[in-house]
Amino acid sequence: MAEFALIDLIRKRCAILRADVALGIGDDAALLAVPSGQLLAVSTDTLVAGVHFLHGADARDVGWKSLAVNLSDMAATGAEPAWATLALTLPGADARWVEPFADGFADLARLHRVALVGGDTTQGPLSITVTIHGFVAEGAALTRSGARAGDGVYVTGTLGDAAAGLRMVLSKQAGNAHLLERLHRPTPRVAQGLVLRGRATACIDVSDGLVADLGHICTASRVGAAIDADALPASPALLAAFDIPDRRELQLAGGDDYELCFTAPDEVAPGLLRELHDSGCAATRIGRVVAGSGVRVRDASGNPVAIAHRGWEHFA
Repeated sequence: MAEFALIDLIRKRCAILRADVALGIGDDAALLAVPSGQLLAVSTDTLVAGVHFLHGADARDVGWKSLAVNLSDMAATGAEPAWATLALTLPGADARWVEPFADGFADLARLHRVALVGGDTTQGPLSITVTIHGFVAEGAALTRSGARAGDGVYVTGTLGDAAAGLRMVLSKQAGNAHLLERLHRPTPRVAQGLVLRGRATACIDVSDGLVADLGHICTASRVGAAIDADALPASPALLAAFDIPDRRELQLAGGDDYELCFTAPDEVAPGLLRELHDSGCAATRIGRVVAGSGVRVRDASGNPVAIAHRGWEHFA
């Protein structure tokens, strides 16, 4: 397949119309209209075969996940997603792979009305780079730097499922369908990020592992955090498949869940938790922001919990 035929294939399968796209795929640059009174939120993520997804992974799942990880960044910022660009590096222009990839990308894009407005294609080892653009009113964005001592620490959904699914795949265990779905098709918590605006004091998405990502909030906010390992929300599938030590490791350091970890003062918590539940994804309190630095993990009896590693880190 020739390069421009490949681009046309992607354009047709990912066609989502938006009134704020004055000029989309097919020119040297897209022309896009940012609504008055809104800031433009932008985030970029790259997925590399063999690092972020397994060689031979289902192309449709890879397409979904390549957009999901970017939408999760929009959620953590409290931004409403709008546009995306896609830079696709392929060993060869294989339509049999690109067609389901584009369909998976479009499956999720349609759910969030994200228009693909441009990008690039090139030959090389398989990797996918997506840049997402969204809107957030000035002063309303969620950041990592607002947590205060005394705030509660919360997470949406459940933790450890994606890492558990990956462990099952790598060990060639019979994979639980729920855990594999969480690994291959994460759900970005965009609606929940919008609920958090104006109430959460800090927010981050859990991509590299809870301890590592909460640690970024602590560093940016110049505080510490104390969390209860026994309070971490777990799915029935995770509870059934792993014992306590393995489960804790997966939940604390596994990553790839793309849930939101946020902090909020006690006075707003009851109403906020109700709204999150009503939005379709409940949140759980797992600890408190404290003076100091770093993340401390204890069990319900107050005993320190050892952590073999704190989460994913490139170049480590």
